[in-house]
Amino acid sequence: MAAYLIGIDIGTQGTKGQLFDTDLNALATAFEESRLVQPEPGTTWQEADDIYGSVIRVIKSLAEQSGCKGTDVAAIGIDSQMAGIMGIDKDGEASTCYDSWLDTRCKEYVKLVKLRAEERFIALTGSPVSFTHGPKMLWWKNEYPDAYRKTAAFVLPLAYVVGKICGIPGSESYFDWTHLQYSGFADNQNKVWSDELIQTFGMAKEKLARIVSPFEIVGKTTAEFARLTGLASGIAVAAGAGDTAASVLGAGLFEDDHILDCAGTASVLCCAVDSYSPDVKHKTMMMMRSPEDGRFFPLTYINGGGLTVRWFRDNFTGKQPCTYRDLETESATLPPGSEGITFVPHFAGRVFPSNPNLKGSFTGLDLKHGPAHLFRSIMEGIACEYAYYLSVLRDLYPKSSFTRMTTIGGGASSELFVQIKADVLGLEAVRTEVGDTALVGSAAIAGYGAGVLTDYRSAIRKTIRNKPSLVSDPLRHAQYKAVVEKYLEAIETLSTLY
Repeated sequence: MAAYLIGIDIGTQGTKGQLFDTDLNALATAFEESRLVQPEPGTTWQEADDIYGSVIRVIKSLAEQSGCKGTDVAAIGIDSQMAGIMGIDKDGEASTCYDSWLDTRCKEYVKLVKLRAEERFIALTGSPVSFTHGPKMLWWKNEYPDAYRKTAAFVLPLAYVVGKICGIPGSESYFDWTHLQYSGFADNQNKVWSDELIQTFGMAKEKLARIVSPFEIVGKTTAEFARLTGLASGIAVAAGAGDTAASVLGAGLFEDDHILDCAGTASVLCCAVDSYSPDVKHKTMMMMRSPEDGRFFPLTYINGGGLTVRWFRDNFTGKQPCTYRDLETESATLPPGSEGITFVPHFAGRVFPSNPNLKGSFTGLDLKHGPAHLFRSIMEGIACEYAYYLSVLRDLYPKSSFTRMTTIGGGASSELFVQIKADVLGLEAVRTEVGDTALVGSAAIAGYGAGVLTDYRSAIRKTIRNKPSLVSDPLRHAQYKAVVEKYLEAIETLSTLY
């Protein structure tokens, strides 16, 4: 009987894969760096062949490392970066490049959507307007009409790759429901394409692929896949999910009203709820569907938030940079508010609510301040932005308690950083030791879809190791209320300046 599952994550920086047993223990890992084409500022794409080739090579490496037989793999699950889009023709071949979420060339169509129907767009899709699928599709339609005409369906990288390894033609491709908030043309709550939005913006409905559950087995691997990877034909392949959705599932966010802090390159705050509440008022939260039907992961993020911590250490602590431990030891002795410094972490603009002209800033500098003050203020700035996000969540879900937060990612290794977040937010915080949660989530989705895992929740929970909780200190929490207020005032003032 087949004993293994494969999870693949097509990320911005690279494609990563892991081979798992049916208890979701990782047995082999492989990675290939992405080739991002960035000829000028605001332009970023990836060639479709590069993406497909990276997945084939990663899977082949997993097979070679583990020595597993071709028939030993029961199912494959793939996730990919979420806010970009690409076109495929009727045969399933690429009709466009992958238009990355980092690419901002569709900015005029972002403006068009906002002017024409911003509130209806948010209400139906569940996301504020940004550089995502809807404006990107309109950009392709109007700026590259030949490529648009050849496009049978606009899909995510994961659906393109699944189509290639399973031989699915473009006319039968799919769009999994964890991406509906980015789609630009979906009625997210009802999991259907919105005729209202399609007509409002003149989109061709036939270019929108069928909407499916991430757990659906959409195909089986072909003989060509077997030849290229050394595995077998006939392996079940799940539709898969967006990388963030797979990551949140893999982190075990199954409890209602539980907060998750994904402290990686981006600083992501989200929660799990069982109802749809689009953020028309604040234009801050996206209503991302969970892979589990009927559940949602409202989320938002600081683009590059976690990166600012490394940026400071690498550039401002000497030719031989200080260690994080040394910086944290000094910063831990400072009071809340870093003795007057306010840090704004939006180096690339504020994502939501959209404020693209805002930049990163330190304000309140004094001659008494040193590296430890600046370093602590960076952590506090991220936590203050989280405080605003939490206030939006509480406004959207007034009956929810939101008293506990789990932190994953590189930032979870810092007890001081997590304690600052706990104190600012007034929450109990749990640091979690997990592997790559997106890969765990994708493998679990595939295993359940193929009938190999009967209880993926229990299997995922067994992969998680929690450190002792960090409790919010009431005095520091009270002190931080003024710090948060000052932070929000700084953003408002700096927005006018920039």
